[in-house]
Amino acid sequence: MTAAAADRLGLKSLARIVTFADAATAPVDFTITPSLVIPKVLEQAGVKSEDVALWEINEAFSVVSLVNMQLLGLDPSKVNIHGGAVSMGHPIGMSGARIVTHLLHSLEPGQKGVAAICNGGGAASGIMIERL
Repeated sequence: MTAAAADRLGLKSLARIVTFADAATAPVDFTITPSLVIPKVLEQAGVKSEDVALWEINEAFSVVSLVNMQLLGLDPSKVNIHGGAVSMGHPIGMSGARIVTHLLHSLEPGQKGVAAICNGGGAASGIMIERL
């Protein structure tokens, strides 16, 4: 919801969306699409990779987070810190909501985090949030 709606309802915002993006490649290469969308998210936000506190990369298959950590040079201790979709699950139709919600509750106030997910057909979506 908007900040104005939260104020009107007397609710405290937990985070803000810094930016979001989409990317795509050939469907056969779907496993690498988070590595295509994450740089777009970082560039749009004007944030460097090392300034991101935590990463959530959805992994319907374990190779997804592993290959994207390698391609992007991410610190494994900051990726899927409580486990990924293989260990925690990724409910059909709400995988994105699960990784963003988990990221939100894993961040400390003032920290930024990025969540990325590969979609069907070779697409990917990414979002950066900041915990308030």
